[in-house]
Amino acid sequence: MPVDTTDRSTTQGKNPMSATSFTTSTDMTGSEQRSGLSRFTGLLGRGDGDVARVLILLLLVVVLGLIAPAFFSKASWIATSQYSTQIVLLAIGQAFVIITGGIDLSVGAVLGCSAMISAVSMRSMLGTGMDETLIVVVGFAIGVGSAAVMGLVNGLVITKMKITPFIATLGMLGVATGGTNLISGGSEIVELPAQLNTVGNATVFGGWLTIPVLVTIVAAVVAGLVLSRTRFGMRTYAIGSNAAAARRAGIGVDRQLIKVYVLSGVMAGIAGVLLMSRFVDASPLAGADAELASIAAAVIGGASLTGGRGSILGAVIGAAITATLQTGLILAGVASFWQTVAVGVIIVLAVFGDQLRITFSRA
Repeated sequence: MPVDTTDRSTTQGKNPMSATSFTTSTDMTGSEQRSGLSRFTGLLGRGDGDVARVLILLLLVVVLGLIAPAFFSKASWIATSQYSTQIVLLAIGQAFVIITGGIDLSVGAVLGCSAMISAVSMRSMLGTGMDETLIVVVGFAIGVGSAAVMGLVNGLVITKMKITPFIATLGMLGVATGGTNLISGGSEIVELPAQLNTVGNATVFGGWLTIPVLVTIVAAVVAGLVLSRTRFGMRTYAIGSNAAAARRAGIGVDRQLIKVYVLSGVMAGIAGVLLMSRFVDASPLAGADAELASIAAAVIGGASLTGGRGSILGAVIGAAITATLQTGLILAGVASFWQTVAVGVIIVLAVFGDQLRITFSRA
């Protein structure tokens, strides 16, 4: 008689819904039957309430379109999708971190610092006679690599020094912000290869998609598959559900957390070099307050700040809602400071909704 040796201790966490999320995300047998849209969205790690979030996004698009008809234009679509790439990429890394029960406040600063390091590196290589295409490739590798190192430092500080993620990443925010200004002297770097403009603004599919948007789509699909279809994702959910139970199940919690924070850094690095290529310059202000948008996207997308719950699909939808709202408010002529207010209110409402869900599920 076959014996079921599956360790279920990792699903008995503090989040009552995390067991369901964990089981769904790691179901490799295909026993959960899905059809149509559900089969497609499963690639990104289906989360609770994703259909409702899509409806909210569609309603938001319709309302903003009625308020500002220019919102339905091709130019508006390109601007919104270009802007959303930064939020989506940061939200992907943030989602992994939040699912483990942590938070990464440094993603915006890491974005800016890695972009600045990449820009300074490319500027120094321009006078060497090196092919400009190769300069761009090397510069991008340096930028993403430096972001990965900053993520690694976050992970090591959290796991080895036993400092809470909030404080550790807040410290990295200060270090990366200061490092950006030290490297640049507080000024923009504009002497960059012309090929960056092609990478950041070239369009495909009839001009409706740009290369950064395509890169972001690929990153989202890959991240969704990793989270919902691999052991890496299973361990990420397990840690957020119950770290002690994960350790008893043989999961190297510290090692996994380090990998998650490195992943968050890599996502910030990719966002940084794509943002730099879009404007063909590196600004010391790049990424400022982007951590707020990334947390908003992940939380709006259903990631629970208590850990153990969330999906990449939800994070992408949350990022789309955030980017759509901000772009729509600009086109509607709303003052910029109201955009920040709107995002803050949405975060509070999303967290309040998550708390209500936890309360009712325990009742």
